[in-house]
Amino acid sequence: MIYITSPDEGLELFKVLGSDVRIDIIKLLLKNQRMNMNEIATQLKITNGALTNHIKKMEACGIITTSGEAAGHGNQKICSLNMDKLLIDFTTPESSQNVYNTNIKIGHYSDYQVYPTCGIATSESLVGEVDDTRYFAHPDRYNAEILWFTKGYVQYEIPNFIPSGQKITEIMISAEISSEAPGVNSVWPSDITFYINDTEIGTWTSPGDYGDVRGIFTPDWWFDNWNQYGLLKLLVINSSGTYIDGLKISDVTIDTFELDYRSKVQFKIAVKDDAAHVGGLTIFGSAFGNYAQDINVNIHYVPMDE
Repeated sequence: MIYITSPDEGLELFKVLGSDVRIDIIKLLLKNQRMNMNEIATQLKITNGALTNHIKKMEACGIITTSGEAAGHGNQKICSLNMDKLLIDFTTPESSQNVYNTNIKIGHYSDYQVYPTCGIATSESLVGEVDDTRYFAHPDRYNAEILWFTKGYVQYEIPNFIPSGQKITEIMISAEISSEAPGVNSVWPSDITFYINDTEIGTWTSPGDYGDVRGIFTPDWWFDNWNQYGLLKLLVINSSGTYIDGLKISDVTIDTFELDYRSKVQFKIAVKDDAAHVGGLTIFGSAFGNYAQDINVNIHYVPMDE
């Protein structure tokens, strides 16, 4: 997902999308997932040189990614979409608002309770054995780049290093996640619930567990019939409520927690036993899936006397 909060921030992207040819490229990649340059040029009836110019502009804006793959007559460049949503939010931010940015490795959870099917892997290998919950306590889990479980939770402590005398007015958390099916299944709904400091703030239903194509950053050694990529979701809690990708999922506001520079902030992501869809959870790190990121967090803050 690409998230734009101001017209100036989105200017280059808007220019790129103002081309019929580039829109046609997006349509082709939506239909075919991955295509090489020759296939795209042939479909659109344009030269490879003209296509290269379009692809460079789209890649610079984060719309697509390209990778080289060996073919019968040398290397070929493969194109894939790098987003599943474009979110434009021009809501005027609070005055004098500042932002603290941090990211959390997916293996750096502070607490967990998980049930099989489950497992953890680094970018190089599995951590222990799959479906053995003991390995969620293994020291190598700090290097994890993917983890999955059928039900339960993992909890992270969000670093809170906002300046002294400040209070938190908004928390934004983005992560690549999906369901956890036996094998893979793109139609496998799962109700994934989010908590701040053990207070439930909302639930989002993941559509499935994706394995139709290999994730852009998923390592070559990973198994073809296992989770390949997820969806990049943006969770926001502010003074108006809690939102996923701009859509309100609850009326719980940031004011509920009275968070300031002294507060401990814990973020839990769970699949509850009594959920309507107990379809599991997979979290992807920067070396798996389609997005080169861990759990990214932005904390907005203002002086406490405002």
